[in-house]
Amino acid sequence: MNQENATKATEKPPFDHSSSQDSLDELSMEDYWTELENIKKSNENRQEDQEVVIIKEPDEGELEEEWLKEAGLSNLFGESAGDPQESMVFLSTLTRTQAAAVQKRVETVSQTLRKRNKQHQIPDVRDIFAQQREPKEKTPDGTESQSVGTNENKYPGKDDQASTFDGKKEPSPLVPEEVPASEADINLEVSFAEQAVSQKESSKKTQKSRGEDAPVPNFRLPKDKTGTTRIGDLAPQDMKKVCHLALIELTALYDVLGVELKQQKAVKIKTKDAGLFGVPLTVLLEQDQRKVPGTRIPLIFQKLVSRIEEGGLETEGLLRIPGAASRIKNLCQELEAKFYEGTFNWESVKQHDAASLLKLFIRELPQPLLSVEYLKAFQTVQNLPTKKQQLQALNLLVILLPDANRDTLKALLEFLQRVIDNKEKNKMTVMNVAMVMAPNLFMCQALGLKSSEQREFAMAAGTANIMHLLMKYQKLLWTIPKFIVNQVRKQNTENHRKDKKAMKKLLKKMAYDREKYEKQEKNSNDADVPQGVIRVQAPHLSKVSMAIQLTEELKASDVLARFLSQESGIAQTLKKGEVFLYEIGGNIGERCLDDDTYMKDLYQLNPNAEWVIKSKPSQKT
Repeated sequence: MNQENATKATEKPPFDHSSSQDSLDELSMEDYWTELENIKKSNENRQEDQEVVIIKEPDEGELEEEWLKEAGLSNLFGESAGDPQESMVFLSTLTRTQAAAVQKRVETVSQTLRKRNKQHQIPDVRDIFAQQREPKEKTPDGTESQSVGTNENKYPGKDDQASTFDGKKEPSPLVPEEVPASEADINLEVSFAEQAVSQKESSKKTQKSRGEDAPVPNFRLPKDKTGTTRIGDLAPQDMKKVCHLALIELTALYDVLGVELKQQKAVKIKTKDAGLFGVPLTVLLEQDQRKVPGTRIPLIFQKLVSRIEEGGLETEGLLRIPGAASRIKNLCQELEAKFYEGTFNWESVKQHDAASLLKLFIRELPQPLLSVEYLKAFQTVQNLPTKKQQLQALNLLVILLPDANRDTLKALLEFLQRVIDNKEKNKMTVMNVAMVMAPNLFMCQALGLKSSEQREFAMAAGTANIMHLLMKYQKLLWTIPKFIVNQVRKQNTENHRKDKKAMKKLLKKMAYDREKYEKQEKNSNDADVPQGVIRVQAPHLSKVSMAIQLTEELKASDVLARFLSQESGIAQTLKKGEVFLYEIGGNIGERCLDDDTYMKDLYQLNPNAEWVIKSKPSQKT
């Protein structure tokens, strides 16, 4: 049966996007179907423990209402619609395509509320967005703000070269590894949806001249002089704004490309409140943090990965060859009883058994690792027309995952990369691993997503392609796009401006000396250092403060090196890699800087920031 399925896969699946489908070789497809058979056998063996939840279809407007809440815009409708001032600041920073996405959802919710004959105020969409058509202002990075309804999102056309597809040609799901591909920077400075609009327009003009078989480039993370912002680098209040913007941007991108964003409403299901398998990630982490404070990855997950690696990653067929189903069932029961007591005999677990247990742990999560809300959205990535747009969508989806899911996914992908690094001996290439892991990540039994053979067949190469991209582009996918960080900066600047106005009004009302206040404010903004010099604080190091002259070439790593050179030999070694330079305040809450950040460029972007050297919050794994 597996061989038959594999043969079918090389013909022309219903979702086939290109003539390059043969890059998914027969062996790779056989890996997928074999894994599917192994999963079915495993499920039959553990069926008594499974509880399938049927998810009802949402009512009209329900998903849009949920979407607006997730995007931080719930005060545009319902009982709080009378005072949408906070949202006005937020809306003023949106791009054309982002605003259009919001407007579309507000219209749907407004119509639904009218049908329900709600008594509270229902805003007119035109009124909400009319307030955003304001004169252009300079933003923190020196660019002009993008007012809704205008066409200011122009940018250099160099990024159009990053994708060799025109608007109509579809991509191949996977590129054969043997074929060297060109490399191109992925543009993180301009809204992805705006890039898609521009690409559509340019493809209409150039599609005749473009070669049909032009190769798909590999994408790399571009160098940014103001520093790359990774997930985990921002303060929680700014990360919340990033998530709101990521949802709006993702929706705008899908809208522009004419692909439905399949978002699932979270469901409350009865789950185990203790144990290892079939326990929600959050419950597992609460258990584990009582034993190992600060841990962010479930201990059972860590131990299974460790056990696999102890056996050596050179083992042929690692992850592909299953352990015996009856033995896996017995090991599960034994682990449940003895893991937290510390009496489980790990020597009895064979390497292939540990790999099967790891995959079982992922499959049996009551809510999928890719989350209930976004599992379908991850699956839909395969429908986006170009590899670049698939990566952009995955980048936004990774940002949107809950912290526990995102951290565990990263740990899984890092482990899978280590397996792939040994492909010469274990015969597990990136395509092999993608084929084996895709069914475990994309099929959630607990949510009733067990599907027909036809649907499984249609999903095979698409989900394996997504798995492939997740593994290959981890660094890029865990980066927060610069245009979103800049939008957060704009929001913070606007909020500070409004707060200052409110403070001045309050002081005037309370009969304080306004001139005195303004003089104090001016003095506090004037640093006690000359122009072109920053003062860096390091409260936990031997040298607690230092004035540093800004030069064109000065990087964050240079600043750290100057402070660490003042430490004693042992302390210097201990501190290196444990302390980081932070940008705090001004138009950002708090941001950990990467070593290659050029300080003068960042200072010009955020002249009112303070600069502090400190360690990152505990992130034990």
